[in-house]
Amino acid sequence: MEVEKNKGNITDRISNRKKTNKKEIPKNKKIIMYLVSLVVIAYVIYTIYLLIKEPTNVFTVEEGKLYNEETNIGYVIRNEKVVKGENYKNGMEQIKSEGERAAKDENIFRYYSANEESLKQKISELDQKIQEAMQNTEGILPSDMKALESQIDEKVENLNQLTDSAKLEEYKKEISSYVNKKAKIAGDLSPQGLYLKQLIDERKNYETELNSGAEYVKAPMSGIVSYKVDGLEDKLTPDMFSSLSKKYLESLDLKTGKIVASNNEAGKVIDNFCCYIATISDSEDAKNAEVGQKVSVRLSNNAEISAEITNIIKEDNEEILLILKINEQIEELINYRKISFELIWWSKTGLKIPNQSIVTENYLNYVVRNRAGYLSKLLVKVTKTGDKYSIVEPYDTEELKELGFSNSEIISYKKITLYDEILLNPDLSEVE
Repeated sequence: MEVEKNKGNITDRISNRKKTNKKEIPKNKKIIMYLVSLVVIAYVIYTIYLLIKEPTNVFTVEEGKLYNEETNIGYVIRNEKVVKGENYKNGMEQIKSEGERAAKDENIFRYYSANEESLKQKISELDQKIQEAMQNTEGILPSDMKALESQIDEKVENLNQLTDSAKLEEYKKEISSYVNKKAKIAGDLSPQGLYLKQLIDERKNYETELNSGAEYVKAPMSGIVSYKVDGLEDKLTPDMFSSLSKKYLESLDLKTGKIVASNNEAGKVIDNFCCYIATISDSEDAKNAEVGQKVSVRLSNNAEISAEITNIIKEDNEEILLILKINEQIEELINYRKISFELIWWSKTGLKIPNQSIVTENYLNYVVRNRAGYLSKLLVKVTKTGDKYSIVEPYDTEELKELGFSNSEIISYKKITLYDEILLNPDLSEVE
């Protein structure tokens, strides 16, 4: 009995120990997992810190472009001539639309005649009567009348598809001629035809009166037609470059980027070969600029166009007034008189690398390439340097000879190439 009792006690103790262990193991695991989580979090935070502090010590060589540019305000100056007729109060009909080109002495718009609406109404009513009268002559039409009708129908169908104003006028005259011929034949054949002739003669008289009362305005020179007349056409001209100043330009009180409004009283013709931008700058590049120097201009539509400095005027406060001549995007600039633009002094395309990757040794520039863990010192030629990046290229054989390199050194010369990985802030002493 006692033995069995002892066995029972032992069993109870073992059972209690197991229960105790079962309770303690999860607690230990929680502590371990908690500690591991803290370590992982600390590692992630440290890694992020390192990435922020120094994202990488390697840079991949890419094709890129460097600019030396400045944002400026410019005044658009054009060779342009305003044209305005006597009857400008009557309203205008555009023959040449905005931005369309015209030859010298070509009609570009016309002013309506004083009683144009009344005449047009009478002509419209006569057209209706003529149409009705022509229908009444259909039973007596000979073969040549049928031919005229066919020609009229063909011209009318083509008329609906035309957009050229000169061609439209030509077709209208031809149709009118066919109708007159048809009316003459019909008039010779019947009383209805005679009535038709009278209607057409009356219409012709009204049309003559309409055209004689209208005033046509011609282009004084060849160029681009515009109806955006702002009154500055004779205040900002290429003839007055030598007398331009910052004070004068600012006195015009123009708003940057404002679109010049169209009007219905006058038009103008603009030289489509070139225009000018007057701008003021106090940069070192502007102070060192020269007449004839080539630069570039980036407009608000992101078009980058070539320009040439034609005039340099020094202001009293050491600012420089530059006149830039451009031969592109003339139509784009018609809409504006004062613009914001980028003046690009120079740009260079090539292998673009950070300045902090370049190390100078004995007046020569080097980078360190990392290829599968193997470091190589590469001699590079820096062609342009910006604030943060430079454009580089390898030397050619002749250049290396001029630098004093031997034939064996030239043969073993390692060139920098696209997609090479180079070190930031390299230490040349660590490279063999």
